[in-house]
Amino acid sequence: MAAFFGLSKSSNVLLNNVSALRGIRTCAFQTVPGYTEFSSKKVRNVFTDFFKEKYGHRLVPSSPVKPRGDPSLLFVNAGMNQFKPIFLGTADPRSEMTQYRRVVNSQKCVRAGGKHNDLEDVGRDVYHHTFFEMLGNWSFGDYFKEEACLMAWELLTQVYRIPQDRLYVTYFGGDSALGLKSDEESREIWLSMGIESDHVLPFGLKDNFWEMGETGPCGPCTEIHYDHVGGRNAAALVNRDSPEVVEIWNLVFMQYNREADGRLRTLPQHNVDTGMGLERLVTILQGKRSNYDTDLFTPILRAIQESSKGPVYRGLVGEADVGNVDMAYRVLADHIRTLSVCIADGVYPGMSGAELVLRRILRRAVRFSTEVLQAPPGFLAGLVPTVAHILGDAYPELNRETNRIMDIITDNEVAFLSSLKQGRRVIDRTLQKMEDSRVFPVGVAWSLHRNLGFPLDLLGLMLEEKGVAMDTEGLDKLAMENARHKAQTQQSELGSCVELDVHTLAELQRRGVPTTQDSPKYAYRLGEGGKYVFSPCQSTVLALYCDRSLVTEVEEGRRCAVILNQTCFYAEQGGQAHDQGYFIREGQQDVLFPVENVQTAGGYVLHEVTLAETLRLGDQVQLFVDVPQRLACMVKHTATHILNFALRQVLGDGVEQRGSHVAADRLRFDFSFQGTLIIKQLQDIEQTIKDIIQRNENVYTEEVPLKLAKKIQGLRVMDEVYPDPVRVVCVGVPVDCLVKSQTDQQTSIELCCGTHLLRTGEIKDFVIVSERQLVKGISRIIAVTGEQAKEAREAGHTLAQEVDSLSMRLESGIPTLSEAQRLSKEVGQLIDAVESTAVPQWQRRELQTTLKALQRTANTTIRKQEAKEAAKKVQTLLTKHGDKALVVDTVDADSISVLMKVANQFCDKSPGVFTMLLSQQHSGKVLCACQVPKSSVGVLSAVDWAVAVCTHMNGNAGGSVIAAKGTGSTSDLEGVLKWAQEFAKSRTQKRLN
Repeated sequence: MAAFFGLSKSSNVLLNNVSALRGIRTCAFQTVPGYTEFSSKKVRNVFTDFFKEKYGHRLVPSSPVKPRGDPSLLFVNAGMNQFKPIFLGTADPRSEMTQYRRVVNSQKCVRAGGKHNDLEDVGRDVYHHTFFEMLGNWSFGDYFKEEACLMAWELLTQVYRIPQDRLYVTYFGGDSALGLKSDEESREIWLSMGIESDHVLPFGLKDNFWEMGETGPCGPCTEIHYDHVGGRNAAALVNRDSPEVVEIWNLVFMQYNREADGRLRTLPQHNVDTGMGLERLVTILQGKRSNYDTDLFTPILRAIQESSKGPVYRGLVGEADVGNVDMAYRVLADHIRTLSVCIADGVYPGMSGAELVLRRILRRAVRFSTEVLQAPPGFLAGLVPTVAHILGDAYPELNRETNRIMDIITDNEVAFLSSLKQGRRVIDRTLQKMEDSRVFPVGVAWSLHRNLGFPLDLLGLMLEEKGVAMDTEGLDKLAMENARHKAQTQQSELGSCVELDVHTLAELQRRGVPTTQDSPKYAYRLGEGGKYVFSPCQSTVLALYCDRSLVTEVEEGRRCAVILNQTCFYAEQGGQAHDQGYFIREGQQDVLFPVENVQTAGGYVLHEVTLAETLRLGDQVQLFVDVPQRLACMVKHTATHILNFALRQVLGDGVEQRGSHVAADRLRFDFSFQGTLIIKQLQDIEQTIKDIIQRNENVYTEEVPLKLAKKIQGLRVMDEVYPDPVRVVCVGVPVDCLVKSQTDQQTSIELCCGTHLLRTGEIKDFVIVSERQLVKGISRIIAVTGEQAKEAREAGHTLAQEVDSLSMRLESGIPTLSEAQRLSKEVGQLIDAVESTAVPQWQRRELQTTLKALQRTANTTIRKQEAKEAAKKVQTLLTKHGDKALVVDTVDADSISVLMKVANQFCDKSPGVFTMLLSQQHSGKVLCACQVPKSSVGVLSAVDWAVAVCTHMNGNAGGSVIAAKGTGSTSDLEGVLKWAQEFAKSRTQKRLN
């Protein structure tokens, strides 16, 4: 590959000139003339080899698309994401990353969700993608603007041989509001390289100031655009969203960091971050006008056509694309790439964050494949091997994980096809009942979204095809209502219809209604591949409870409690959250009855439901539990038992459980213990639990007579009334062995009615993210498992790096007050971040200890610097005012703290002086500090004086009779000074005379 690169004589001259100026490193390259055929693989390799072999860059592999320890991003959306610690100076000094100076790579990127979101545009045109590859080269404190521009131009025009007259360059034209000047340096660099002035164009903040997100590294950029047509001046089409003139390369000169408050802070060193979309570059080099016509996509498009038996892809858009067939091709080709890459990198379709975005992408792809192309089930997963064939050389994990990717896509496709089928029936049936209305009922739309996981944007698209609108305002209200409902405590649910009073329970018994058989909630097993399989459950409606009465039927839209003869739903008990899901009526598969709450009363299991249609006694129903939510609760519940065991192992047998709660997102455990756990104890507890998880031990459950169960050695019990027989849950040892054995088993053994895993390995990971004392002697632990635990560890690592970086800066010395104040603010921000971010609790304690010490150091430095600054200002005041008994003057001070120190030191050196100092701030606010002699308290109080003056300035003040401070605002500071002096004179006339 090295032999490919060729340079013209003029380019070599330019290279030599810049090399002399900047000391740029070069290596010899030879030319192979006539090379015109560029496959995508060759384009990628040419890029990386050019920077690696010719300019000494290190080739760094692409990071996974899931950001490591960066909660500000859903996905890696730019090549620079993995290098953010370098830009911020937070990289571990012991890591290889700190040795990076010149780097090149091809980075996997996803833009779907968050600030950079291309999802809704994908398929509608021929160039938007959710997944793309970003070719990039970086300089970390090495070369800067001139060399970066030269390399880019050389590669494009001399190596890829793109005609120079088709290229246009933009640069940052400045922004007066932010006080940022035009990047004239970049402009001059491009002009000095022989580029015509009408091809070098200025643009503003939106186009030529690059930012990774709401916060993070940023800086002015210069972009290179390509004119697909040529033979004209296309400057007017640059940055105008024209498909004929497109941006291909962005060279960012990383100089700043965007803070959370919007400020721009200069980075410790100047860096270069460039990014060029591989897809667009390949489109140019292969002589195409659409990314989808390149060899990155054509094999996928052929596979789609062959598998779906659909028409050949023609590249049509808009109205010309009748039936959205070509749009479907593009959606599928793009989305299968995104799904394959994300799943290979450990991001799976789920219910929140990046996982939720990926779920939307998958379901959008399934909808287009089934409803537009009429593709058979399993079709989507069948495209994965084609993606692996195209991208596998660059990203070998795609080849390694092909089967797993296909399995995950298939499972999700099957689940959504079932939901989609039911949803289509619900939509069609609802449309038939709407008559002349053109707005879809908000209640039905919400039910589809809430219970079937139907994406609202997808639903809107379906309705748009029917000429029907969605009530978006009503949906927004329901979403807000649902969020509030989730936030309510259990006490707020006391008035719900699932609360049966004693009279209703007696009436049920009088009518002979049997209690609910709920053993089906335990009817699950491990199937192929270790997946949990839940048995179906058919039931009969035995009772309906509505408006505090037992009724024979409940109409559509009403909320009621349903009692069935048997159920697979877990009712909230034993500290475990209730199941969610829905049921359908026999013979009416398209009507969903969402189960929103499940409680028990007197042996009856009550399912709280908002009815989609009239329900009557005797109706036959089939129940469907929300499997992901149930599994998450099972994971947390088994983890809670292991935690209970680990606490006794580490802290001793004196530890007793005092309460717990298990939900899908976390577990809470209260226990008796004197004092707060130390770091070593927290670490030992986590390690004990991780050891059990890694051993993947069996979890055994069995009902045992209560009397017999209580004889089991090592059994953990609480002060509760247990049923007889009682359910025994044990990790690693069969229950019948426990009953027969008389020895204490060193494992988790509890009496529990909850649902549990069958093997501990499914927990995957465990992290304690909070531990505190509720009251003396009672502590509470909050913990997460699985992917959440992994994310907590990554977040902790990131914060630890930031704390280490700040510590080194503080230790290096603080020369000025402003620098000390800035570092103190950074310490405060990190203290807040460490407190609020989910990280391992032992690590939080370590970081908090370090940050407290850093805060003390910063505050001490600030006080010393303020005292020095105040002393200088006092000397000026003494020289100016001599022996005056009343001093009212202005002082230049950045803070009220400095101003008060000036007043205090001045009065120490001039006893008996009435002193008031004002300081005008840039914001227009006026600071006020005053102090009076102790002997004059009865004459003029400092607080009265300060309140009077600050009130005169429409502000306020406070303090003591000796010293006070306040703030106000005025445009006539001289007038205020006179007013303050006259006020004091009127009160102290005799004293001053």
